[in-house]
Amino acid sequence: MVIGLILGALFPELSQNIRIISNIFLKMIKSIIVPLLFGTLVVGIAGHGDDLKAIGRLAFRSIVYFEIVTTLALVLGLLAVNLVRPGDGVNLKAAPVSAASQLASADKVSFQNIIEHIVPQSFFEAASKNDVLQVVFFAILFGIALTQVKGKPKETMLNFCEGLSEVMFKFTNLVMKFAPLGIGAAMCYTVGHSGMSVLWNLGKLILTLYGALVVFILAVLLPISMIAKVPLKRFLQAVKEPALIAFSTTSSDAALPDAFKKMIAFGVPKRIVSFVLPTGYSFNLDGTTLYLAVASVFVAQAAGIELTISQQLLMMLTLMITSKGVAAVPRASMVILSGTLVSFGLPIEGVAVILGVDEIMDMARTTVNLVGNCLASAVMARWEGELNVNETTEEAIAES
Repeated sequence: MVIGLILGALFPELSQNIRIISNIFLKMIKSIIVPLLFGTLVVGIAGHGDDLKAIGRLAFRSIVYFEIVTTLALVLGLLAVNLVRPGDGVNLKAAPVSAASQLASADKVSFQNIIEHIVPQSFFEAASKNDVLQVVFFAILFGIALTQVKGKPKETMLNFCEGLSEVMFKFTNLVMKFAPLGIGAAMCYTVGHSGMSVLWNLGKLILTLYGALVVFILAVLLPISMIAKVPLKRFLQAVKEPALIAFSTTSSDAALPDAFKKMIAFGVPKRIVSFVLPTGYSFNLDGTTLYLAVASVFVAQAAGIELTISQQLLMMLTLMITSKGVAAVPRASMVILSGTLVSFGLPIEGVAVILGVDEIMDMARTTVNLVGNCLASAVMARWEGELNVNETTEEAIAES
C-alpha cells in the first residue's frame, strides 16, 4: 500500500496504466462469490438442520436475538456513514451508466418488483450475473430441500457442497496471496487519479468505523448485558484474553477455543456455549455487519452516487442475508462486500481501496464479533435460567 501511494504521488500519469493489475485482482475476487456463498449456505442449513430441530427452543431464541442485534448494528453503521460521509471526495470511477441508472430508478420500483426479482428463473443466469440475492434465495431453498432428503443422496450432495466450500476457502487463500499487488496497484491508481487527499478519506473511514463500534458497544451490548443481569466486571474479565487474541490476530477462529473455555468457566453451561458460539459466528457478526454498512455506503459516496434511504435499506437487507455462513473465510467481509457492490451497480474498485486499510478495521470488527457472541451465550443462558455466576467464577476464569 505504501509503495502504491508513493508511486501514485510521484508518477500520476504512469499510475493510470497500472490499473490492469488491480482489475485482475478484482476479477478474481468476483469469481469467488457465487460458489462460496452457495456452498457455505447449503452446508449451513442442511448440515446443521437436525441439530437445530433437536435444540429447538434455544435455536429459535438465539436466531431471534442474533437478527435483532445485527439489525441494530446495521442501523448504527448506516447512521455513522451518512453523518460523517467519509467517501466524499475520493472520486472513484463511477458505476457503468446502465447500472447507475438502474440504481437511481430503484425508488420507482415497487416492493412487489423487488420481491419478484429475488426469485431467479435460472440459477445459472443468476450466477453468471453475480446476482447475490438470487443465488442466496436458490441456496436457501436448496438447503431446506436437502434437509428433507435421507440417506445416500443427502450425504452425496452435502459432501459435494462441503467439498466446494473447502476448495473455495483455499481458492480465496490463493487469491489473497495476490492481494499485495492488487492493493498496491489500486492505491497507486487512486492516488494518481484523486491525489493524496484520498488518505484523509481513508482515515475518516477508519475513525467512522471505530466510533460506530464504540457507540454500538455502549448503546446496544451494554444495555443488553444490564437487562440480562450479566455481571459486567466478571464478564469483561472472562472475555479479556479472547478479545486480545481476536484483536491481534484479526481471527475469530483463533480466539474461539479460549472463548469457549472462558465462557464455561464464567458460568454458561457447555451445551449452550457449544451451540451459541459456533452459530453466532455465522449469524451474529455484529462488527462485520456494521462494517459492511459503512463500507458499502462509503463506496457509493466515493463514486458520487447518492443512495436514498430505501435503496440503502434494500442494500442492508442484502448484506444481512449474504453475510450469514461465511465467517470462516479469510477476508470474508471483502467477498460479501464485493458481491453486494456488483448487485447494486457500484464500482468494485472501492474494495481494493478499502482493502489497503482493511487490516486496521478488521482488528476492531473481529473483536466486537467475539465479544458480541460471548455476550450472546451469557444472555441465552440467563434466558434459559441456567447462568450460574457465583463467587467462584473469578477463580475459575483465572484458572482456565
